[in-house]
Amino acid sequence: MIDSEEEVVLVDENDRILGVEPKLSAHRSGALHRAISVFAFNGRGEMLLQRRAARKYHSPCLWANTCCSHPRLGESAIRAARRRVREELNCNLRLKKSIQFIYQTGVGADLVEHEYVHSFFGRIDFLPEPRPEEASEVRFVSLPLVVQEIREQPSIFAPWFGIYMSRFYPQLSAMSLNASSLIA
Repeated sequence: MIDSEEEVVLVDENDRILGVEPKLSAHRSGALHRAISVFAFNGRGEMLLQRRAARKYHSPCLWANTCCSHPRLGESAIRAARRRVREELNCNLRLKKSIQFIYQTGVGADLVEHEYVHSFFGRIDFLPEPRPEEASEVRFVSLPLVVQEIREQPSIFAPWFGIYMSRFYPQLSAMSLNASSLIA
């Protein structure tokens, strides 16, 4: 199944399930749906970023956080996060739950991300080899450098990642410190 044909779980502002909708349709209509975001850090507190593959139907070739996706109906957010880390980055991470939030932003081609995000953090001390259909590159970057790069070159980053960095920098800093104490 191509990822644009997958279904997302529609939710209300309290994360109560309203139904399912094909992912592409939800991104066209801007329907609020459940999502996961993973932020993995190395022992130095640097975040692992991925560059989205060119084949992605939205935001191709843009840099984003470690992993973003959507749980399936009946799948917990933590299980979805672990599954997608394996599917995208070819590795397993021990993840801890962090903040939940809602955001909405355009992602080009008249598509909208409107997500109720369950975020997770973890530790990774190696550069994984991502699946080429998911990500073309990965790199570790310090949080201050990410902020500087977003300020200087916003067009190379996924729109949601800029939102995450501007709205949640203190929480991301805390995640980076907490991740450094996790066993990789």
